[in-house]
Amino acid sequence: MNRSAPALRLANFGPALRRAVAALLLTSTVLLAAAPAAAQVSSAASSPEAVDPSSPYGATGVPTPELMWSQPAGAASRAPAGASPQQRNGLPPVPPLPAASAPLRMPPDPATALTPIVFGSQIFVGRFGVSPYTGFNPEYQIAVGDRINVRMWGAFNFEATQQVDAQGNVFVPNIGPVRVLGVRNADLNDQFSAQVKRVFRSNVGVYATLAAAQPVKVYVTGFVRAPGLYGGLSSDSVLYYLDKAGGIDPDRGSYLEVDVLRGGKLRAKFNLYSFLLDGRIEHVQLQDGDTIVAHPRKFTVQVGGEVLNPYIFEFGSERIPASQVLAVARPKPGATHISIARQVGLERRSEYHPLSALSGVSVENGDEVLVTSDKYPGTLLVRIDGAHLGPRTLVLPYGARLRDAIAQMQPAPQANVAAVQLFRRSVAQRQKEMLDASLRNLETYALTARSATSEEANLRTREAELILKFIERARMVQPKGQVLLAQREEAGNTLLEDGDVIKVPEQSNLVLVSGEVILPNALVYDPRAGVEDYIRRSGGYTQGANEARVLVLRQDGSVVENTRQLMPGDEILVMPKIQTKSIEIARGLTQILYQIAIAAKVALDL
Repeated sequence: MNRSAPALRLANFGPALRRAVAALLLTSTVLLAAAPAAAQVSSAASSPEAVDPSSPYGATGVPTPELMWSQPAGAASRAPAGASPQQRNGLPPVPPLPAASAPLRMPPDPATALTPIVFGSQIFVGRFGVSPYTGFNPEYQIAVGDRINVRMWGAFNFEATQQVDAQGNVFVPNIGPVRVLGVRNADLNDQFSAQVKRVFRSNVGVYATLAAAQPVKVYVTGFVRAPGLYGGLSSDSVLYYLDKAGGIDPDRGSYLEVDVLRGGKLRAKFNLYSFLLDGRIEHVQLQDGDTIVAHPRKFTVQVGGEVLNPYIFEFGSERIPASQVLAVARPKPGATHISIARQVGLERRSEYHPLSALSGVSVENGDEVLVTSDKYPGTLLVRIDGAHLGPRTLVLPYGARLRDAIAQMQPAPQANVAAVQLFRRSVAQRQKEMLDASLRNLETYALTARSATSEEANLRTREAELILKFIERARMVQPKGQVLLAQREEAGNTLLEDGDVIKVPEQSNLVLVSGEVILPNALVYDPRAGVEDYIRRSGGYTQGANEARVLVLRQDGSVVENTRQLMPGDEILVMPKIQTKSIEIARGLTQILYQIAIAAKVALDL
């Protein structure tokens, strides 16, 4: 390491300031070195778009110790114009802070939180605007400027693409002008045939079809994101032009009232909810200079909870029946009640009604509706695994206890009923939460340790990298959620929960040896052998073994340490040795290793 480099870079500072900055750089080396590894583990890493992988900070956007210490002297003189004060003084530039316009938001609880998204805003994401409608529309009416393919054969041959002139006619040689303005696309061929037969009564075939719709420019205004003049085809739908304008403003615009004006007069009205819910939308042929107007938003009700459509809904009336709101929100099959929160002046009032008695219940503008599922468990499903000959799933009444399930078991002849095990999802979730909390504390200790010298900083950097790798592997451990049933006389009173798993282990004459031993193995039980005898028969301890920490896991889930009395079916788990100078890290590692060993029946090594 080049120790003179910091002094050269700090030559422009005063003596006191140079000493302070040098001490700051020295004590923060371990934090900067361990930050890239922490960024791989932490879920709060910055997005890839915000970091340039080719920059001297690497893919993590954090300056490395090599960049800080190895920058050559005189870097300040080579700093480009407009460089930051850190660059002009030879220090690495400070990474930019996140934009103030993107605050960190916690995700809402999907079970109770109301989703502030306007129903209908999901359709204006650019899919209509990039797909103009050029297909055959039988209801399309021919307009001035449209191009029509005309083919005639037999006694008279003719083929050309004719444009509809300003008078609404298409001129065909030997026939004259053919009036097509306002003719439906489906009737176009019949219109030409009728005109041709006036001149050629027989032996002349006619085929006419619309070549392309007329290009038009339409004004889109009102409460849309980007009002303006947009080009398209006269056959394009209103959704196409609204999408071109960025869609209706969800905070101000109305999805119930969109008008098409022609010459200042109303041409058509649209309700986009009819399209969203029923797939119905009127197709209006647009012309040059038409105006699409999105009116202001009307009355809204916010719906969340046990519904298929948790959105902000817009309605045309200030007060509507609650059943009408649920008709568009569509409650889930298990929903039972509805709560209504209403702001009346300075007071906030609430109502609570069952879904089966909504007659006379109304919802007003600005109300917040939450659909809930008030269910009371009547039965429990409990699964039985292991040496059991009866049904694998038991249906028990709510409030049943462990002894009720044991009474219905049919143990196999080789079953060890005295060592029945109980596994529970809520216990596994709680064990996972405690393990994650311990891992976060250990991560904090590893990344905030201070160093007095550069050599100590390098050692702490390497140690932090190993600890972060251990944390990454430890976070993948899934606890089993076992409930310890050591006190047999009171274990039968344990209340069961829905989804519990009761495991009946088989009788065994083996002793498992795992952890920090050379040859992890399963050995036949010997009543005369102790723990050390089994470890010796498994090759002995490894170099990373902690000989003072040997756990014995019983078949019933209980854990004993350094015992001499072994039983058939026991598992000997040799814990790893913790080698670190930090008391906080050693204490944290010890706690985590024991949590993993007890909750998951495994041992992790550094």
